[in-house]
Amino acid sequence: MTPRPALAESALPDLVFTGLGAVASIGTGVDEVFEALCAGRSGRAELRGFDRSGFRAQHAYEIDDRPAPGTDEPGRATRWLIAAIEEAARGAGLGEDLSDVPVLIGTGLRELRSAELRWRDGADFDMAGLHFGTALRERFGAVRTHTFSNACSASLYALALGCDLLAAGTADTVVVAGVDTLTESMYGLLDRVHMEAPDVLRPFDRDRKGVLMGEGAAAVVLRRGDRTGSAPDGTAVRGRLRSVHVNCDGYHVTAPDRDGIAEAVRGAHREAGVKPQDIGLVMLHGTGTLLNDEAEAAAIGDVFGPEAGTPLMTAVKSMTGHTSGGSGLLSLIVALKALESGRIPPVIGLREPIDEAAGFRLVRDRETTARPVLAQVDAFGFGGVNAVAVVERAAR
Repeated sequence: MTPRPALAESALPDLVFTGLGAVASIGTGVDEVFEALCAGRSGRAELRGFDRSGFRAQHAYEIDDRPAPGTDEPGRATRWLIAAIEEAARGAGLGEDLSDVPVLIGTGLRELRSAELRWRDGADFDMAGLHFGTALRERFGAVRTHTFSNACSASLYALALGCDLLAAGTADTVVVAGVDTLTESMYGLLDRVHMEAPDVLRPFDRDRKGVLMGEGAAAVVLRRGDRTGSAPDGTAVRGRLRSVHVNCDGYHVTAPDRDGIAEAVRGAHREAGVKPQDIGLVMLHGTGTLLNDEAEAAAIGDVFGPEAGTPLMTAVKSMTGHTSGGSGLLSLIVALKALESGRIPPVIGLREPIDEAAGFRLVRDRETTARPVLAQVDAFGFGGVNAVAVVERAAR
């Protein structure tokens, strides 16, 4: 087993994860999703939710729960959000009453797909359902709900705000979640910006063509620990949060900034009390876009320097697609499972890495085994909204 490095104290109070939940194209539930990732199973399929004839791209990473191919129904994002929160709350022993627990949700588009269906097809959808708080009050009695839209880093931004509530002492426990679903308008927008329509998402590959969207939700229960890595009431701990650093470099509407990403990584390390050589696993953002992969890899090289070839690295969007606002939290859950189990899921479909990533220890094609203590989780969004978290394996 990898010995624990001697680490400085995190800038955060002792915060521990006690519940995890996930839904994605490759499975329902954290264990099923993680097993699928370790097996290299992809959720990629022909586009199901709407007429493909109007688009150049023909594939996506959708959750296959629609009534029939080519048809759609409202409320799917809310359904997955509730399922992920149910799983996380159950694992944390919270039961079904969240009336005293703040719930923070990161999303890119909320229930925009439901609004599309109502506007165009006259689907039965109450526009009050655009705000997730409506359903969360009905299902869990949750009265302190907050929804944030910070593009692809939204769920890690929500995690950072949850940390603030815990650090300020206004809550002892928070539920943090992220969710997004495929929308026709967003699919069409991305379909037009790619020079060549992508047929698969291949992070860090020289021949990558761009991003394909995925669907999913993720949720965690985060609470104050007792500085021993344990929850005060003896609830099982799934890992410790050492830091979440966010910034907004405002460099460009869509193009990422290498320096802004590097600063987010450095900030996460600084607040976690760690050095690059302490990081054993990096969950890369890895969208498969021409600019993002180069900028992210170059920024990692800048920060890690001669240590850039030391940590294992992976990018799960190669199997889940880009799950947008929920992607950062989904990667964080995968990181916690990897630290817990010693199994690292691979990047699939990576044939020849780009120059910027050529020296990285990318886990390719099949899972590997290792026992890292610390993992870094990347999430970067349009407009330069960057978020990086550092998590630690639970003490046993």
